[in-house]
Amino acid sequence: MASILEGVDQRTKLAGHNRLELLLFKLGGNQRFGINVFKVQEVIQCPPLTQLPKSNPVICGVAHLRGKTIPMMDLSMAIGACPQPRDGSGYVIITEYNRSTQGFLVSTVDRIINMGWEQIQPPPKGAGKESYLTAVTQYEKELIEVIDVEKVMKEVMGECDQVSDGVIEEDAKNLEQHVLVVDDSFVARNQILRVLNQLEVESTIAKDGQEALEILEHWISEGKNLNEYLAMIISDVEMPRMDGYTLTTKVRKDPAMKEVYVLLHTSLSGVFNQAMVEKVGANKFLAKYDPDDLARVVQQRLKDHIAAQATTGRRDF
Repeated sequence: MASILEGVDQRTKLAGHNRLELLLFKLGGNQRFGINVFKVQEVIQCPPLTQLPKSNPVICGVAHLRGKTIPMMDLSMAIGACPQPRDGSGYVIITEYNRSTQGFLVSTVDRIINMGWEQIQPPPKGAGKESYLTAVTQYEKELIEVIDVEKVMKEVMGECDQVSDGVIEEDAKNLEQHVLVVDDSFVARNQILRVLNQLEVESTIAKDGQEALEILEHWISEGKNLNEYLAMIISDVEMPRMDGYTLTTKVRKDPAMKEVYVLLHTSLSGVFNQAMVEKVGANKFLAKYDPDDLARVVQQRLKDHIAAQATTGRRDF
């Protein structure tokens, strides 16, 4: 099954063109789910697992693969469905999310499909905040569901959302600054907002790149100078309708917003994203999610933004 990912390195050409490839899989029923190929390291038959006493029930155990001890999660159980068989009959999708490697136990792996982000839509409004869906799409007249893995990871693995004492400097706080936050994950948006609230910074939220672009264009139509008004954009990469790479590219091509600072904040591979930062013209890449790291990057940008205004003697640097 690992051969299904052969040639994944060549797929980087899709990035920056608002396209992606989804690896389709099932969790025991007929419903097919999708995961971005860029987050997948390999797909293997479920290996022997070592149980961890008193661990979260979603953790099936750990496996030793390529010199790493990797936790394995029952993805079906994590989203409230029936647990997967633990008899070795299923497959494991080895992924890299949020600076960590983990495996997701699934029943079957189907195929890889290539599509545009504009074909990926937000989940139905009736799904609610408790839903584990972050997006949906149509393929072969069938609804494909994309799971909010960041929500799963937070619930299963846990993480600290608060910035450590001493990281935030009092002189970095500035209520006059404004930040545009762009992320399709409810969990990720809240994580970012907690940091911004601790920095006492005002923010506007967009749930995908298309909505963010519309907000930016609306501000321009109102006569706002974005260099003055907006300290930075913090954008995820994987989003329905328009991804963060495409959003950055469009920002850089528009004379009225091309100088706006863009931070790409994503759970995708760091090595890959460093190259993409240069390709699309973002200012910086930061891997999700460490509140201290995010706070340091944001407060430095806030200082630079204020310093630039002071240097020019006006608010339209």
